Amino acid sequence: MASGVTIADECKQQFEAIKRDKKARYIIFMIKDEKQIVVEKVGERNAKYQDFVQDLLAAGPDDCRYGVFDYEYDHLVQGASSESRKQKLILLSWCPDTAKIKKKMLYSSSFDALKKALVGIAKYIQATDESEASKEAVEEKLRSTDRA
Repeated sequence: MASGVTIADECKQQFEAIKRDKKARYIIFMIKDEKQIVVEKVGERNAKYQDFVQDLLAAGPDDCRYGVFDYEYDHLVQGASSESRKQKLILLSWCPDTAKIKKKMLYSSSFDALKKALVGIAKYIQATDESEASKEAVEEKLRSTDRA
């Protein structure tokens, strides 16, 4: 079910700046006034995954957010002697269990619209607690789609 929430043009522009130009490491999105998805924060290119999670959770235990992160990791291909560097864009939906039902419903029903607007995402992740948003959990999900 669509929520009727629109996506600000800036969201797509910032996403393209990461995807194409590698100008930033991540973007945090929020739904403003229950009407529009807007950019809340853009992370510097040298930012770490931990910075992303910190900004994602910064709104507090009863608020939801979306985030795009340009994730880089080393991957050892079977038969190869050295690891190769992989880069994948992830879109994470953060809706903690402690958030109000109405807010969780708004964010979950608006997620598809954001997914359609941001073309080129390798993995979609829905997290309800910090362990699901952890670097280890995300990397495990990304590696699960890698070819050996």
